Amino acid sequence: MRKSSGGLGSPKSELQLHVRARTSLEKLDEAVRWSAEGGWLKRLGVKAGSWDELKRWAIDNWSGVVEAAVRRLGGDVQKELNALRGKLKDDKIAREVVAPALLLIQAEKLGVNEESLRYFAAVISGAIGGDGYVSAAEGKVGLTSGERPIALLWAAALAAHGIKAEVEGAGTAFKVVASGGDAVRLARLYFLFGPPLLEGGDERVINHKLAEAVELGAEGALDIRWEGLRRRTEDGPVTADLTISEGDVAVKFNVYLRNDILLQFISTDRSRVELAARLLRHAGVNAEVKRVGERGEWRVRATTDRLAAGRKELRDAVAGIVEEALARGWVNRETADRWLDKLRGGLTLKEGWPKYEVGLAEGALVVRYHSTNPGNIEREAQRLRAMGLVEGVHFSVRMPEGGKRGYVRILKEGLAYAAWLSVYGKDEEQRSLAAGFVERILQRAKEAGDDVRKKAEEIVEEGKARGSLRLKGFEKEFEVNGVKYKVKVIDGGAVEEDRNGRKLLRIRITAEVGGVRSEYIITYGRRGSDNAAVGYAYIREEADAERFAALVEALTGKRPRMRRRSDGRIDIVCYEGHLEGFARYAELAEAIARWLEETGRR
Repeated sequence: MRKSSGGLGSPKSELQLHVRARTSLEKLDEAVRWSAEGGWLKRLGVKAGSWDELKRWAIDNWSGVVEAAVRRLGGDVQKELNALRGKLKDDKIAREVVAPALLLIQAEKLGVNEESLRYFAAVISGAIGGDGYVSAAEGKVGLTSGERPIALLWAAALAAHGIKAEVEGAGTAFKVVASGGDAVRLARLYFLFGPPLLEGGDERVINHKLAEAVELGAEGALDIRWEGLRRRTEDGPVTADLTISEGDVAVKFNVYLRNDILLQFISTDRSRVELAARLLRHAGVNAEVKRVGERGEWRVRATTDRLAAGRKELRDAVAGIVEEALARGWVNRETADRWLDKLRGGLTLKEGWPKYEVGLAEGALVVRYHSTNPGNIEREAQRLRAMGLVEGVHFSVRMPEGGKRGYVRILKEGLAYAAWLSVYGKDEEQRSLAAGFVERILQRAKEAGDDVRKKAEEIVEEGKARGSLRLKGFEKEFEVNGVKYKVKVIDGGAVEEDRNGRKLLRIRITAEVGGVRSEYIITYGRRGSDNAAVGYAYIREEADAERFAALVEALTGKRPRMRRRSDGRIDIVCYEGHLEGFARYAELAEAIARWLEETGRR
């Protein structure tokens, strides 16, 4: 389990810095020293000038950590947690233990409020962003650890901050899993204070765990209210305060009624402005943080059309400001009626899909909608969000500037996901919206020619097939080179790994092939100038290699390449076509889709 060393500094640094085995000791010592002098450690009363001193602090204060954990989880965990103290001299163990231990101390000393939740979420996001996972479909958020006592410590830290989690697993694989409402609460904190937002339309930087957290956290309700309508002079601008809050977290925005409606938040504290942008996005408004002026200020803002594309609670609150200003005679009726028409109706999603351009560029499908009208672009982005697509993961947006056209671009993963939603969406409304979109894109592709049509149909079919099958219980009999095989899958799964800076995908399948039960593992990575997805397994015995190849062919419909090395080992080589076959299985689909997008290059 990786831990965020951001817990050793300010909330902003927590979002950026991670402690891994390759982090230099000098930098780690510097982070500890800086935090103890004026950051998080100082707030907790922890005195440490280096990483070794922080480990010593943990050893000396371990009884207090255990007592705090017992208060949250009960006395049954005391013996296991006490045993951890003797292992803290091991640097690897200490790196896994210190973060949850500090979070427990934080709950004792600071309580649970916006400040402590900011630190908590920044640290926990480092763990989730490492070996953790977020699943909106299953309603779960989890962390992983190789040792049960460490998993228990994380469960205690979560409980101390109001989130119940269960410890599952055996041997050297344990999970700390929050489900249902607790998962939603944790996902919201990850969304509000976790990794940077998917801003700026950069399609190369995609965080699937954040995207899942946004979807899962969206189940929670926002509290949106306004107050303080005022104007400084008789003919000055009309101003009001609008507060958006999520649980214990709140941001107060300024709303100005001018020739348009302007909602704005400005601060020299960038992390606070980023939080404001996250809350606005949670309210359905596309918002980006920008630096302004020469005083180190940051700003997030939204005007009439973007506000009208937001959630009903936000539109109702802004409409309330307009109505009160109208009643006081501070805005003219024609202007107020124009604003209210937009706010009350929203940027409607009921209109037909606009004319998307569909074509091929170097063999890749390109799907775009162009417009010079910012309202049209925002409406289209809002429609895609309502369908269930996530900006930065499934589509990208560029707003019109300087008279030039802006666009909404549907990524390959977006079309595939829309196809999946058309079959497996959460309700009839979502399935219908997705089906209508997919139908329109296929029609446009057909009009563009056979090559474009075939490519679009291929992506749509692949999307619909994702997760449609299950590994567990899969059985098939077939013949390879005159040898008959019976394949029976017992279990399987896929996880992402970080190896020397490379993000890999490890697929594990337990199966009986030809009567022999084994665990089959294939590891995918990106290779070559074309960033191809290639998977390898290395086998010693030829009979084992044949069974492995038979399993892959049974599951994917494609036989892998087998290559004997000079040392006698046999390489089993799989390609992206095999990966698409594996993605048909529910146990593998989510991890495969996430890895492909995180490592993809467009």
